[in-house]
Amino acid sequence: MSDQLYPLLGVLAALTAGLWAWRRFHYPSFWLAIGFPIAAITIRATWRKVALGCGLTKKRQRFWFTTVPGLVASTGVVRVRRKWQRIAVDTKPFMWLPLPTRHGWRVTLHTLEGQIPADYAEVAERLAHSWGVHAVRVSSDKPGRVRLAATVHDPLVKIDELPPSTELLKVTVGRLETGTPWVIDFRTVPHWLNAGATQSGKSNLANALIVGLAPQPVALVGFDLKGGVEFTPYAARLSALATSRAECGGLLEDLVALMTDRMGVCRMAGARNIWQLPPTMRPVPIVVLVDELAELYLMADKSEKDEIAKTSTALLRVAQLGRAFGIYLFCCGQRIGSDLGPGVTALRAQCSGRICHRVNDPETATMTLGDLDPAALDSARTIAAETPGVAIVASQDGQWYRARSFYVTEQTAEHAARTYAHLAPPWSEVMTVQPIETPDQQTA
Repeated sequence: MSDQLYPLLGVLAALTAGLWAWRRFHYPSFWLAIGFPIAAITIRATWRKVALGCGLTKKRQRFWFTTVPGLVASTGVVRVRRKWQRIAVDTKPFMWLPLPTRHGWRVTLHTLEGQIPADYAEVAERLAHSWGVHAVRVSSDKPGRVRLAATVHDPLVKIDELPPSTELLKVTVGRLETGTPWVIDFRTVPHWLNAGATQSGKSNLANALIVGLAPQPVALVGFDLKGGVEFTPYAARLSALATSRAECGGLLEDLVALMTDRMGVCRMAGARNIWQLPPTMRPVPIVVLVDELAELYLMADKSEKDEIAKTSTALLRVAQLGRAFGIYLFCCGQRIGSDLGPGVTALRAQCSGRICHRVNDPETATMTLGDLDPAALDSARTIAAETPGVAIVASQDGQWYRARSFYVTEQTAEHAARTYAHLAPPWSEVMTVQPIETPDQQTA
């Protein structure tokens, strides 16, 4: 008996070690070959119980064989018989076959009568615990259909290095909780609001943007209200840098004047925006990076009231009209609250891109995400201090996600700024308006 047992134990040990090594060193293939088939069988086998426990079933009348007590026999045994009758049965939503993804699986459900995607979103956490996965996200691509996307493990624990940017004004800055890239595309979402406390990853995200935009043919403008300590190391790649509120006011006046000039160029050329202009006439796009946004609105005494109002109005004008004329905003701040004045609230309304890192006060999270989704607000308040770079992002697809930015050191950003310093157009050159050819000049 022992002669047969030891070889069997050896085979089992070798098989276990091989599976462990397979899962450890090449998890994607292990997941597709072993993990996902087991998960798919488990999902289909437990769906009725899970749907019932999460309150996703409906009572429907069905004809069913039921056991009906009959007469009591002389032996004391109860005789039973089957009867075909109509009874109320718990009906679960129809589930298609699960499909594998890189970090989990997804499955499409047919909603029952009276159900909406929000009903499934409310029990997403219960579904995740029922199936033993990290998270379940709910989406809907057509009426009557709900898609559940599950991530087995948290893809934000460890992320890759910052990839190079290949498209103009588009930077991959991190990864979403679904495992897909986190992309900031200024052409699609022109203005962004980035809130976060100290050591939350807010400055790291700005570094990732600088590294991604540095090799692109764009002009970078810095508003550093910390006295220049944040953006001065990157001055080689910046076309302009303002380090005080007075300098910011003057630079904003330049941006408003430049925007007005570009309006005239587009009007003369019959174009609605600079991207409809011929490439030879198209002005350089401008990305404005604002650090410590609250410093533009804080007032020590009444003598600063006019200066603050002027600066706030100019920044709001850039946010309202700048997209069509190639001026994009990325505003960062530790604290963004309505008590800073109506200018901040109006600016927030123009920033459709929202990023909320860990914050110290609920007002900042509410100001950043409160008008999007209450669930996003709750998730933002649970970001731990031990996970810098994790944020709640309002994506360009209209949904919100947990995301984490790539870790980009100051040295890496400084190296990128020095390497691509020759691509930084002088501010005087940026302010030069592209002349419009008149019909007489075209004929000549």
